[in-house]
Amino acid sequence: MSALQQELLSILEHKKLTPHFQPIVSLKQKKIMGYEALIRGPSNSPLHSPLNLFDIADRYGLSSQLEFVCREISIQHFAEFNLDAKLFLNVSPHVLLQPEFKTGETLRYLDQFGLNPHNVVIELTEHKPIDDYELMREAVMHYRGMGFEIALDDLGAGYSSLRLWSELLPEYVKIDQHFIQGLQNDSIKLNFVRSIQGIASSLNCNVIAEGIETEAEFNIIEQLGITHGQGYYFARPAVIPSAELDIEIFSQNKLPEAKPALINSTSVESISRFIAPISAETPISDVMNLFQQHSELTILPLVDYEVASGIIFRDIFLSKLFSSRFGMELHGKKPIKTFIDQVPLSIDHHTPIELVSQQLTSTMRHEQAFIITRDNKYIGVATILSLLEKITMQQIDNAKHANPLTLLPGSVPMNEQVNQLLASKTPFAFGYFDLDNFKPFNDIYSYSAGDDIIKAVATALTQCVPPESGRIGHIGGDDFIVIFTCEDWLELSQQILTTFEAMVPSYYTPADVNAGGIRAESRTGEKCFFPMTSLSVGLVSPMTTAHCQSHVDIADLASESKKMAKKIDGNSYFVNHRQSPKTLESIQAVNDNNTDFHEQHSTGTVVKLHAIH
Repeated sequence: MSALQQELLSILEHKKLTPHFQPIVSLKQKKIMGYEALIRGPSNSPLHSPLNLFDIADRYGLSSQLEFVCREISIQHFAEFNLDAKLFLNVSPHVLLQPEFKTGETLRYLDQFGLNPHNVVIELTEHKPIDDYELMREAVMHYRGMGFEIALDDLGAGYSSLRLWSELLPEYVKIDQHFIQGLQNDSIKLNFVRSIQGIASSLNCNVIAEGIETEAEFNIIEQLGITHGQGYYFARPAVIPSAELDIEIFSQNKLPEAKPALINSTSVESISRFIAPISAETPISDVMNLFQQHSELTILPLVDYEVASGIIFRDIFLSKLFSSRFGMELHGKKPIKTFIDQVPLSIDHHTPIELVSQQLTSTMRHEQAFIITRDNKYIGVATILSLLEKITMQQIDNAKHANPLTLLPGSVPMNEQVNQLLASKTPFAFGYFDLDNFKPFNDIYSYSAGDDIIKAVATALTQCVPPESGRIGHIGGDDFIVIFTCEDWLELSQQILTTFEAMVPSYYTPADVNAGGIRAESRTGEKCFFPMTSLSVGLVSPMTTAHCQSHVDIADLASESKKMAKKIDGNSYFVNHRQSPKTLESIQAVNDNNTDFHEQHSTGTVVKLHAIH
């Protein structure tokens, strides 16, 4: 027997485990609603870390014993604090399925220490693939019947968390902390979390955002309408948990509602599946025969005259039919429409899947599927699970085009969003950001320092442009673009330049800062003096973008503007107000022949030029 196995057996025998409790916060009520029990081994043991502890238990087949000891100790300690809150107990699904878990040990612990099962949430933490979903549903129903609630942990990180969500319909679902960290600066994470919240609302499921560590993350979570949060921002796990929170951690001023981001949007028709419908007048006995003859059939739409009036779900139908002893005898000849409680939600086939998610959220419906229509006529059915999977895959696809240095979206999704905004006639401004004197800096300070300067631009952009105001892209090298969907696009551009100007000196030596720049070889090989790097921004106003046909037209105008901005020393921008495309040569010709071509306004190092209309 190995030393680690002996150590674990000793820990189990003497119950040498210590629970720590981390608050789970209701963001609506601004108070603690529950605590997750987190186990630690003896402080002087190699099994102090929970990761090591559970890994060794799994290696030696002691997972069930360890979980029972953890459960007993957690319940005992939690009961001692007499807290008016729920206790979240971590349970591995494969342990939940083992026969000894159903023997009533957990209820015995609760009874022994004076806790009510209604105040306990079994939190399923998935570390291995789940194969038997039917058995899993039975186990969950068993514990629900005893009064427990169910939570699904780490959504988005498990082997089959989406499938488990759809099969078990838990009362709570926890979004993995990966999607929460840096959420305010990541449009992909933002849209993923927004979609999860939308689906959860439609399923009457509470979302718990894990890993909230900063005020910025908390503000976005609150803004998205997520109801619960957990993380260091509220409190760290503690042996003696805090009963109350500092009310000052809650935002005093609500942020403006985030606008839905249109990123490479897909219509809901892409997840539509045609299922041969039946009439609402079909006898219940015939519906029963259909389900018996087609074991793969789980959904039946009711359609008359091409208009859907209901959806029959196999499991609900059978449960309702056989809930009484004489179900078939009593109801067999009745039309199936008598089993319909409400008209199903119908979605036009052109609707973007992000808007479908929002619509499901607003309706607060509990169905697992909805109708897809064309010209208000039935064409198919889509499920909540397929919607969630499509949104997830879309976000993954967008990530493929992200720039590897900054992780910002590349040209493909940015061009697609421009085209979508043009098609929907949504007003927007466009900014093309480019570094000045970047090559000499890169040559003197090395490519690694050059990468740092590029990342500094990304930082300035993400700090100044919140997700609800626009979308930031890194299209290659030192070139960035911003699609501004807000009215204060010009002020934000000025703020970006000011922010970047303040950041630049930290990337130069004190001597070069004092000199105002560096001496390096020009492209012709001559030694020249180059000022410290700065940003040139070519801007295209909303009035101008509105007259463009595609992202190609806007790119041409933004390139012209950027070239004009580069003629100005230091951090500068040029606003292109032209309403019809012109070549750069024609602009330069006007500039050469018209001394009144532009007027300059300076605010610090920010210079603005107005082009002639």
